[in-house]
Amino acid sequence: MSYFEGFIAPVPDVNRDAYLKHSAGLAPLLQECGVGRMVESWEDQIPDGELTDFRKAVDAKPNEKVVFSWFEYPGKAERDASSEKFMSDPRLKDMGANVPFDARRMIFGGFEAIVDEGAAGGGRYTDGFVVPVQHSKRDEYQALASQMAEQFREYGATRVVEAFSNDVPRGEVTDFYRAVKAEDGEGVVFSFIEWPDKQTRDQAWGKIMAGERHRPLPFDGKRMFWGGFKKILDTAKPQLAQQATLPA
Repeated sequence: MSYFEGFIAPVPDVNRDAYLKHSAGLAPLLQECGVGRMVESWEDQIPDGELTDFRKAVDAKPNEKVVFSWFEYPGKAERDASSEKFMSDPRLKDMGANVPFDARRMIFGGFEAIVDEGAAGGGRYTDGFVVPVQHSKRDEYQALASQMAEQFREYGATRVVEAFSNDVPRGEVTDFYRAVKAEDGEGVVFSFIEWPDKQTRDQAWGKIMAGERHRPLPFDGKRMFWGGFKKILDTAKPQLAQQATLPA
C-alpha cells in the first residue's frame, strides 16, 4: 500500500513566492532521492476551531499562512531508503540553511495508506484533514472512510487518501499528536481530497452535507480539523509552480 510523508508548516504571507521557489528548488533533489510525488498547497479556507485547527497545529501567527503538503512513495521501504539518501546528501545543508519559514513549528510524519482511491496528479484544489483515531477503531474508521471516498469520487474528487500514522515523531514545540490533542491509544490520520477546482469542491460538499445523516463516528469529531488549500506545486503537474507565482 502507498505511503505518505505529511507536512504542515506556518509560512509568512509575504514569503509565499520565496517558499514556492525554495520548494521548487528542492523538488529535483527529492525526486532524485526517490520521492515519487511532491505536493505543496497554500491556505485558502481554514475554519477556526474551539479545540483544534490548522493554525493552532503550528501556532500560526496573524501574518502567517498554513501550508499543507505531502510526499508519496510506493511503500514504507521506499520512503526509508529515500530519507536515508536525502539526509546524507551534502546539498541538503545549503538548501536548509535559509528556509523562508519557522521550521521549528513545522509538523511532519510518516503515514501508511488505508484508503487510496483515484489517480495522482489531478486537480488544483485540496481538502486536508487531520483526525485522532483509536488504534482499536482503525478498521471501523477505514470502513467509513472507504464509503465516503466513493461519495467524494462520485461528486468529482480526483483522488481520496486516508493514511494512518506509522512513523510520527514527537516534537519539542509541535507535532501531529499535540495538534489533535491525542489521547492514550490514539493514532493520527493524515487525509486529503484532491478536486479539479474549488467550485467542484464547494458544489460537492453542498450535496454531501445536504444528504448527510447523523451517524456515530469512530473518532472524536471535536478534535478533528480540516481546511481548503490551493495547490502551488505538484511534481505531477510542473506547470503549477509557474502559475502560482502570479498574484493569489
